[in-house]
Amino acid sequence: MLRRIVAALALIASPAAAEDAALEAALRDFRELHRAETHRARIAGSSFYFVRDGQTIAADHLGEQDAETHVPVDARTIYHWASVTKTMTGIAIMQLRDRGLLSLDDPVVKYVPELAAVHNVYGDTGAITLRQLMSHSAGFRSGTWPWREHDWQPFEPRGWAQLVAMLPYTTVEFKPGSRFGYSNPGIVYLGQVIERLSGEDYEVYIDKNILKPLGMHASYFDRTPPHLLPHRSHSYYVRNGKRVAAPFDVDTGVTVSNGGLNAPMPDMAKYAAFLLGDAARAADYDRVLKRASLEEMWVPQISAGGDFTQGRMATTTMSGLSFFVDRSAGVRFVGHNGDQNGFRAYLSLCPEQGAGSLLAFNTETKGIANSPANRDTAESRIALATDRLCAALAK
Repeated sequence: MLRRIVAALALIASPAAAEDAALEAALRDFRELHRAETHRARIAGSSFYFVRDGQTIAADHLGEQDAETHVPVDARTIYHWASVTKTMTGIAIMQLRDRGLLSLDDPVVKYVPELAAVHNVYGDTGAITLRQLMSHSAGFRSGTWPWREHDWQPFEPRGWAQLVAMLPYTTVEFKPGSRFGYSNPGIVYLGQVIERLSGEDYEVYIDKNILKPLGMHASYFDRTPPHLLPHRSHSYYVRNGKRVAAPFDVDTGVTVSNGGLNAPMPDMAKYAAFLLGDAARAADYDRVLKRASLEEMWVPQISAGGDFTQGRMATTTMSGLSFFVDRSAGVRFVGHNGDQNGFRAYLSLCPEQGAGSLLAFNTETKGIANSPANRDTAESRIALATDRLCAALAK
């Protein structure tokens, strides 16, 4: 197993020696933990990048992207980023807002009138706003496809018509705006808003307005283009100590705006650099989204209630607009996680330090649930350890 989890550790650009000694020590400690936990949990492959001041200063690649053929993880390996996609959906909504095409406080039925069929005992479904969808406070359920009982049923609904058919049997579960309730279908509804206002498929819009402007040329949604298939990671589940393969190269269908993004680490580092901002590239970045609008997304809207971000407990986690905001060891963290089909991914930024981390796994070691047992996974322990890197910069 040790031979399979061979680390391709590369310090790409050494931080300034004196002032960053604490960061150097924190990176060494993190690497040791990353290697040890990945090996112990039988995770097939994992990658980690640390970005600071627009540059990737550390990159680790561990293990294999295909455990059967023993293809190693490297910088070209493409991971599934799952719910990290939601941050791009939110940025798209803000782009449309800045172009004068919508208001965040508009009712979603203004753009997606089919939602009027939803059963709402708390009042008028027409009062549910885009802002509430972005902050997961609209009252919709968590799962998009809650009735899956058989293996032959689709991984996710393939078309909008399937969701429309479900709307009369969909209920608003709590008074909109009263509390937090993480909702995948709520983000799918935002995807419909983007498509209807832009006149383009979600994937096309995001490619034109986020991926291409940021130079993320190996990033895409759902099925992998043939020229990138050699770099597409397989994914796995570890159950009862045994690692089993998940379906390969799945299609998220109509839920693409909720979790369809696939990308290699260097592309995601470009995305993290954009989110963190850089005065030297301000003009380029502003073409994607104005800095003020991006920071507006990081303003807490509502407490995250019974949920958590990166394993942190809900007492400190707040939901912003398509991002989560937290504070640990005196550092403000902004980010989002992703979990789907055996992949786990973490985007965590500390804006005041101008830094952030990207962490991806192609193996899920426990089921997803808001319970103490499932919070304590190898993936969550490794993810939480990235906090210490930003804390080292804050000293």
